[in-house]
Amino acid sequence: MKFPVVLHKDADSEYGVTVPDVPGCFSAGATVSEALENVQEALALHFEGLVADGDPLPQPQEVDVYLGNPDYAGGVWAVVDFDITPYLGKAVRFNATLPENLLHRIDELVKKDHRYASRSGFLATAALRELSVA
Repeated sequence: MKFPVVLHKDADSEYGVTVPDVPGCFSAGATVSEALENVQEALALHFEGLVADGDPLPQPQEVDVYLGNPDYAGGVWAVVDFDITPYLGKAVRFNATLPENLLHRIDELVKKDHRYASRSGFLATAALRELSVA
């Protein structure tokens, strides 16, 4: 899932990164690239804690939701792609029936697009996207 993050930097500090959709989740780094890499680890630790506590997993919102928030004034917005599937529970095999042409289109996309490791990965991503707006 794509989570908006805001980067901020004071003159005598590293870059700080805040994840507005995940309260309490933040990170830092000496460079923008390092700060954005470090936020991946911060998200992973935060999600592990949420799962351990049985809390619901946060869903990302659009950056626009936060633009008027004074807590993020002066920050630079970015989006980080974070795979939440490891935190959704054990994988369960099931049978599904889809039209042949649709299945062929999914398979062709999976071959070309490295965001999806498999047909199942594509279907899980599509389901999560649909469920997050429902």
